[in-house]
Order: sequence, then structure tokens, then C-alpha cells
Amino acid sequence: MLKNKILLPVLFLSCFSALAQISFGDSKKINDNWKFNLQDVSDAKNVTFDDSKWKQVNVPHDWSVKGQLSPTLASATGYLPGGIAWYRKSINIPQSKSGEKVYLYFEGVYNRSEVFINGHSLGKRPNGYISFAYDATEFVKFGGENTISVRVDHSQSADSRWYSGSGIYRNVWLVYANPVHIAQWGVYAYPEVQKENGILNVEVEAENSSSAKTNLTIVNELFFKGKSIAKASSKVAVSTNSKGKITAKINVKNPKLWDLDNPNLYQLKTTIVQNGKEIDKTETQTGFRSFTFDANNGFALNGKGMKMKGVCLHHDAGVLGSAVPREVWKTRLETLKEIGVNAVRTSHNPQAPDFYELCDELGLLVLNEAYDEWEFPKRKWLEGWNYGKPGYEGSFDIFADWAEKDLEDFVRRDRNHLSVFAWSIGNEVDYPNDPYSHPVLDKGKDGFGQATYGGYKKDAPDAMRLGAIAKRLVAAVKKYDKSRPTTAGLAGVAMSNETEYPGALDITGYNYTESKYQSDHEKYPNRVIYGSENTHDMQPWLSVKNNKHIFGQFLWTGIDYLGESGRWPSRGFYSGLVDFAGVIKPRGYFRQSLWSDKPMIYLGTYPLVNEKDISKDAWSIWNYEDGQKIRVVCYTNASKARLELNGKVVGETKLYDEKTGIIYWDIPFASGKLEAVGLDAADKEVSRYAINSTQQPFELTIADKNITISKDKGVAKIMVQVKDQNGLPVMLSDNEVTCTISGSATLLGLEAGNNSDMTDYNDNVQRVFHGHIAAYIQANGDSTEPIKVKFTSQWLKPVEVTINVK
Repeated sequence: MLKNKILLPVLFLSCFSALAQISFGDSKKINDNWKFNLQDVSDAKNVTFDDSKWKQVNVPHDWSVKGQLSPTLASATGYLPGGIAWYRKSINIPQSKSGEKVYLYFEGVYNRSEVFINGHSLGKRPNGYISFAYDATEFVKFGGENTISVRVDHSQSADSRWYSGSGIYRNVWLVYANPVHIAQWGVYAYPEVQKENGILNVEVEAENSSSAKTNLTIVNELFFKGKSIAKASSKVAVSTNSKGKITAKINVKNPKLWDLDNPNLYQLKTTIVQNGKEIDKTETQTGFRSFTFDANNGFALNGKGMKMKGVCLHHDAGVLGSAVPREVWKTRLETLKEIGVNAVRTSHNPQAPDFYELCDELGLLVLNEAYDEWEFPKRKWLEGWNYGKPGYEGSFDIFADWAEKDLEDFVRRDRNHLSVFAWSIGNEVDYPNDPYSHPVLDKGKDGFGQATYGGYKKDAPDAMRLGAIAKRLVAAVKKYDKSRPTTAGLAGVAMSNETEYPGALDITGYNYTESKYQSDHEKYPNRVIYGSENTHDMQPWLSVKNNKHIFGQFLWTGIDYLGESGRWPSRGFYSGLVDFAGVIKPRGYFRQSLWSDKPMIYLGTYPLVNEKDISKDAWSIWNYEDGQKIRVVCYTNASKARLELNGKVVGETKLYDEKTGIIYWDIPFASGKLEAVGLDAADKEVSRYAINSTQQPFELTIADKNITISKDKGVAKIMVQVKDQNGLPVMLSDNEVTCTISGSATLLGLEAGNNSDMTDYNDNVQRVFHGHIAAYIQANGDSTEPIKVKFTSQWLKPVEVTINVK
């Protein structure tokens, strides 16, 4: 078991196609032209079933987000519906080569799915976040039409503490393969980094489903920027209906290391040769790096100590629900990097493959998490977060049969991603009295950062069970990846310290329990500690910044997300640095002032009510009553700042406040241009930020009109801003905007970022929020003709943009 100092030289792979995701065969997406019906139809699996009246959809598809928001539904999942639904698709599968096999690969179906082909069940997968594949060969009609049917059972609509979505919400692939091929997720690579030299250790598992034993040659070749770097060849004999494994070492001198600023990526090509003929191959991206976790000194990447400036992220994107296009995730992650974020936590489940690929490419560390619930259910709030009587639907009923299998598949799929630095086996499964309890709860609330729901409860599940379960799950992880540490986010640290749970982990996450950082470090000197979930307050960050042994924190949360809603009206949890539309909020700029290395400054305001109120949520608004007393706050990483109004100093130069991170002035309102000026220690200007008094809304504008998307279902995000006649953004605008499209494209949704707007999101009309709204436009895939998108609003000058399709 990894103890005080964990030295983990790492090289992991990322993927750019299903061929790499599943690691064998020839694959193609089959996302188009599915039939969908939100009803449980008993004979929908049958080939002869008439689905002509069903709705036609493309996947990824999330039916919940297309439903009607209603206060009668569960607040936990954003007041949106679940249900039971069927998907059907007719597909021609040509006559295959002799013995060729056919597989269906699903990146994710939420949840409790069963897949059929031509009426025959291929299998069930209850976990909605796990990718899976089925061998469909036995039931395929080669050279003719085949019917794929998928039943999705999300009838337990309040089975999650946050919004999960419903349906085939990730990509689906059809895979053709030789009966002898690389096993599913069968390539695993990791490095040893020794000064200027790197050794890439590669394991390849081959699967033989043919009727005869076979002798294979497996070739692994490493490329960098298209140039072959090194090659290794290995031989293996594989018996019929069995698997064989080879190991290889590829030596690289002076490898280009992957880091946050320069995410250098290599390409590994793995090929299987039988009787001199290539029969299977896969290609993945790879990169060299090393990291260490030390109980006293924290974290180091490639030998350089650093703090993880992390955020927790759920998998939805506002109006898009859980079916989030790759392009949307890319802009969101780029925005987080702009703020200064360098790590993300997949709270509290595996994300889509695109997410990890993007983190590899962009240079973001990933804490990859599997579970929020183990063997017993947690509270699921139905009327509002922490309000009323909770429900207890969940995924706990599948834990006994599926826990290790799901975790093993989770690790095998993602273990080659360079971005992933740790595996989390659970989040807050030790929440006091939700469900586990322990006598230590009678000793007070010290060491508990959240509610404990009372003292010790004898009839509740015994917290001592946590240690045994954790050991089982850690073993499942280590079975397929010993190169990364295991972890979990502890909610009841004081209670878990009485069990074997923390000791089963390699590194230990503390949720909202900064008060235990120092005392636990002294009591458990070999424990590596970090903040796995933290508030946006200054003190939790100072607890990381000022303690060498705490290697980082993960804010709750990076981006606003659906579900865990407050009492109606509330779509979701609104604590993100970035809103539903992907726009940086004031608290995002506050965090940028703490985390970014680039000069920055931001200015926000609000009417002064409480002298002690120093907000990190001040919006850039400068429209008030003349003479009204206004608090003006400045978030900056400059040494000091001053305030100017219409070119005149109205706020004296003030030093940066290390305790609050905020500089502020109280001044009477007068219209005009208000500016914060950041200064260095020598009083030299290093940054400037201005806000203006605005007039009535006048026009709709689009900042970026040079937009190009792929014909193959490419997605464009168009940001529309309301401005006055002087071209200034009108932050107070809430005008209703209508979007119309000319050309072969579909409006996926309009998202303004307003958490309390509970109107219909299934049309092309929506109100702006803080003067802006985002439109997501997707090419239909059948034309390269330009797409024209027009935005109109009553009394405002409209705007039109042309999207180029290639």
C-alpha cells in the first residue's frame, strides 16, 4: 500500500475515436435516426413492432431536459421528469468477412438499460454512467436490415442527489472486428521517468474467439508529431476462446513532458499481426509525466511542487442537459483554465470520453470519481435542497452485484488518460447518519463540516462497515491500475477516523473540514490530505495556500449545474464560477484574482446595506439613483488599486487585502465611466477594468461572427448581448429573444444562465439574463451550405450571423 511518499511516474493515453476508446476493430457512429417513445411498450424489442408513429431523434439524447419543469417533480434532479422509454434503430449490416464479429458500444445510457438486437437481449447495464459493449454477432442478419432496441428505465426519477438526465445521452458505435483482436480496453501503458530518460511500459491483451489456437505478433510503435520514435515487437500464443497478454518496454531519450502549460502528446500505435497479415490495430495519444504525493510536502508534477486549484464538475450543461457536445465542453474547460483552474473532479461519476480527451489536450488534471452512494441510499431532497421530507430512491440496490464490475470497467476505460491523477471510490458515503452512524457522533460536531442529523443512532448502518467496503473497491482499482493513488471525499472525517476507511486510501479527501487539516496531520503523519470539496470563501483557500502539506482544493462548484435545486423556482445549484451559459460570474473573477498568474482586475457594485458585507458576487453594473451610496468592490492580483470615475480619482489607492482578497470603496453614485486601476508595488499600472452607466436596451449584438463548424454534426455556440445605442452592454436587460434558423441545422437550445427562470426551454424563445443569452446550433450533417441564424426582440435592432459549414 502506498504510504507517506507516493512516487508515481506516469504516462497515460487519451483517445480520439471509438477505435481507441474500445481499443479494437473498425468503428463508426450510429447516432442518427433513432425512433424514440417515452412509454414502456412490452413488445418494442421485436423486429415486427410498428414504430412508424414514434418520434425520430438523434443521439446523444436526454429526454429529461426536454420535459416540462414542474414543482410536482423532485428538486434533487432539477424538477425534471424521468420515466421509462424505448429507442429503436434499423440498420443494414453488410455481409462480413469470414468470421468477422459485430459489437455495439454505448458510451453511456442513463439508466438500467437493456439492449436487444433482432429481438434478442444482449444484456443489461443498470449503472447509467458506465460505458459498455456487447457482442451482437450471434443474432446479426448479415446483408440485411437489423433492429436495435434499447429499453431505458429511469422510473426512479429521483434516484440521484443532482440532475442525471435520461436516455442514450452519449455516443453509440457499431464495431466490426476480426475474431482475433485486441481485448476491450486491452491496451495499458505507463512510464518510468528517470532524469532525461523515459521508459514506456505497455501491456496489450489479445482476445481469440476463433475455433483454433493462434500465434500472434503484437507491435507497439511510438510517434511524436508524426515521427516514429521507437518500436517494440512481441509474440504470444493465444488458445481458442481465451485471452493472452504481452508486455513491452519502449525507451525514449529526453521525452517531452506533459504539463499544464505544455500538454505534449505522443501517439502509440498498437497492431496485431497474424500469419504476416495485420488483423487489428488501435491508436492512442500518450505523454510522459511524473508526479508525487507527499504527506509533508504535498503534490509535485514532474518534480515541481504545485497546488491543485481545482473545481468539482457535474456532467450537464444547462439547457443541453446531459447530452453535451464536445465543442461545448471544450469552451467550458477553456474558460475554467482562463480563471486559473488547473484540476477538475468528476463529481460524482465518470464523465463522457470527450471530457477526458479534452483535459488531456488542454492540460487539466482530473480526479476521476466513481460513486456517490454504496450499499445504502442517501437522502434525495424532493421539495427543495435540505427542505421538507427526503426520498430514498437511488442506485444502492445494484451495488452488491455491480460495484466491482462497474469500477473495473471505469478504470480500464480511463486508465490511459494522461489527465487522470487519482481514482475516487466514493463521495460522502460516510455522511453522518446519512446513512451510517457511530458513537463518536455523540461527542459534538468537531470534525464535521456539514449537518450530522443528530447524534449516534443505534439502528442506522454501522460506520465500521465502511472500511471493509473501501478495501474491496480499492482492490478492484488496483487490479487494473497500480500507477495512480486511490482516494475518496470524506464528509464525516471525525467519524471515518474511527474506522478503517481512511487507511484503505492512498490519499484522503476532506469535504468542508479544513478545521482538521492540522490536527489530523499531526495525528496521522503518513496521511496525504487535500480538500476534495470546499466553499468559495477565502479561509479554505488560505488553509491550502499556507499549509505545505495540503496539496490543493476542489471548489463546489466550477460551473452551475441542474439539480440539488432550492425550493421552486430553482433549476439547480448556483454556486459555480461559471453560469449555465458558460459565462464567468463575479465569483469566477474573484477566484481568478487568487489563482491566475496573469495580471487581472475586475470591478463590481451593489447598494450599501450592511457595512460588513464584502461580496464576491458583485456584478459589473453602474446604474443607480443619483447620490445613492454604493459599495464598489475590486478583485485583482495587483499589489494595490485605485478607483476613477470619468477620469477623476474617487477612491484612494488601497493595498491588496490578504485576509479578504477584496479591495472596496463606498461612494455616492454618479453616472459615467467607473474604472478600477491595478498598480504594482512601484505604482505602475498593470491592469484596468471599466464599467459604464447605460441607457435603454437598443440592439442585439454578436461579438464573434466568424463561425465555422463541421458538417458532421458540428456545434456552434453563439453569444448574444443586449447593448444600448452607445454600444455598451446593458446588464439589467431581460428582453425576450427569438432565434430563427435558415439552413440545414437544429437549435439545440437557448441558455441565459438564469437559475430561477422556470419557463419552457423546448422552444426558440427565451429571456436574456444579465443582458446575454447563448444559442447552441448543430449542423444536420447533410449539407455544407452556410447556415443563417437570426435573433430578434421586440423594440430592439435584430442581429444575424452566418455559420460556415465544412
